[in-house]
Amino acid sequence: MRYDFNHGARVQVPQAGWRVRMRDLDTNTVVLDRVLEAGEIAASRRKYFVRLQFDVFDGARLVFSHAFDATWRRVRMEIAPGALGDALAWMPAIEAFRQQHDCAVSVPLTPALRALFEDGYPELRFVDDTPDTDAPLYATYRIARHVPYTDRDHQPTDPRVSSLQDFASYLLGVPAIERRANIALADRERPIPERYVCIATDTPTQSQHWNNPGGWPTLVAHLRACGYRVVCVDGRRKHVASSTAAAIGAGAEGFAVQRPLPARANLIAHADFFIGSDSGLSWLAWTLGTPTVLIGGFSHPKTGFHTPWHVINFRACNSCYNDTALAFDGLDSNWCPRHADDALRFQCSTAITPEQVMHVIEPLVAMNRR
Repeated sequence: MRYDFNHGARVQVPQAGWRVRMRDLDTNTVVLDRVLEAGEIAASRRKYFVRLQFDVFDGARLVFSHAFDATWRRVRMEIAPGALGDALAWMPAIEAFRQQHDCAVSVPLTPALRALFEDGYPELRFVDDTPDTDAPLYATYRIARHVPYTDRDHQPTDPRVSSLQDFASYLLGVPAIERRANIALADRERPIPERYVCIATDTPTQSQHWNNPGGWPTLVAHLRACGYRVVCVDGRRKHVASSTAAAIGAGAEGFAVQRPLPARANLIAHADFFIGSDSGLSWLAWTLGTPTVLIGGFSHPKTGFHTPWHVINFRACNSCYNDTALAFDGLDSNWCPRHADDALRFQCSTAITPEQVMHVIEPLVAMNRR
């Protein structure tokens, strides 16, 4: 008998004519019942976490039975190893799974991200994005938004109708509550003596940008007039192609660009507040507990983390990502499904004015003047 739970439950029998029956223990439903050939593998359709039990029969005789039990066993959680936002959103659910099942969990991460997580999660093992070869894995789960979003074999719910954190919790079968990831910075010394604000303007796609042409320059000028140094913490100088690219972050200090991620995290941690678009650096600011102003209309505020300073113009087109009648194309950096070829393209963010953002940050500026 061979079995594991790597991308679903898998059972291989040595004898022809043996029958495998799989049962979902939480819903008490039979999900598979079939007779196999010698060496044939029976696999469950659901690849996300389901607490299954399988029984193997030779005729009426029960040959073998096993219920999912990952205690002390090796489990691999596969996420996009270089995606900052996903890692920050999903690591708490991964740790909750480890605690719930008392298992040994490995997570593939790039070296740049490991520096953020290793001290905060000493019980997790962070590895390269290569197959584990140390010993057999008991279970493997791929945490990702699978396309098409209607796929229910790899994800239990449509990622467009829940928050990013809840989506991972549903997939791993842990309580769906908002959690901040544990980030332990080695260097906690304040890097700038003056009052300053951090901004992050770069995003993976154009639809996630603040596409108002005068947005960032006007806002930066306003912050400077309020007495702030304004530090851009983007990881690169070149953003996605955009008609507003030349204006992005104009007037902000760019010395943090291309610094290691922990150094930029330390800058964010000591800022009076942070302003960003829908990106991993906004997740990082929120995780660090820095007051986070999020500018965006591409997705509904319920999609990400909760912040009282979410700036969205509900009077304009918004939340196309969450529209289940549309299929978000993450490979199309210019995705704008409702206004692809007209003057209202990216209206969700062009309609957010600098004055609207100034109004939202006014209490933060006043609070830090005290």
